[in-house]
Amino acid sequence: MSPIRVLIVDDEALMRHALSVFVRGAQDMTVVGEAADGAAAVQMTRALRPDVVLMDMQMPVMNGVEATRAVLAAQPMTRVIALTTFTSERFLVPALRAGATAYLVKDTEPDALVAAIRDVLSGSYVVSPQVTRELVESISRSPLPAQPVPLTSAEALSERELAIVRLLAKGRSNSEIAGELHISEATVKTHLGRVMAKWGVRDRVQTLIRAARADIVSFH
Repeated sequence: MSPIRVLIVDDEALMRHALSVFVRGAQDMTVVGEAADGAAAVQMTRALRPDVVLMDMQMPVMNGVEATRAVLAAQPMTRVIALTTFTSERFLVPALRAGATAYLVKDTEPDALVAAIRDVLSGSYVVSPQVTRELVESISRSPLPAQPVPLTSAEALSERELAIVRLLAKGRSNSEIAGELHISEATVKTHLGRVMAKWGVRDRVQTLIRAARADIVSFH
């Protein structure tokens, strides 16, 4: 099997080097190039056709959100992982809308970063636990409908799916959810995928918003 081809984009040379070390440490991955700004990332994507782009969100010339849109327009099959120091949904939502399939903070553990690269290629969306917690707090401060919007029969969850969504609302990662429920991470991903399919949502952000509107999770 061919190694996963990764393009690293960050305006800080030290960060590019660190990310390169993490990626090269995985036997099933290779770094095909490095770029210091979004415009260069788009050009390199066209030339190198990476499987995954690790994209810094704050860069000169062209920022990460704009670059993500351009990268995916040039190479739709490429997956973009947004990397940032910000955990606020104010930065998360634009990145996801631009087409990023993961949103990770820069202090993510190397193993988690490598796992996220594999996960996005398998069709999963990945959001750092710190970002999920920030989102939860934001939802708790935001006005929700005066009356809950109940789930339809087609949207109804099994007991296991409900338990997973409630742990997700507490900011738990897939591995933490798996540990608390004594199941595998693969099983957690499968159940979350079913929840998203039932609710017609594409990521954890939308899953939490729908759960809050249905009044099936508590953010306090």
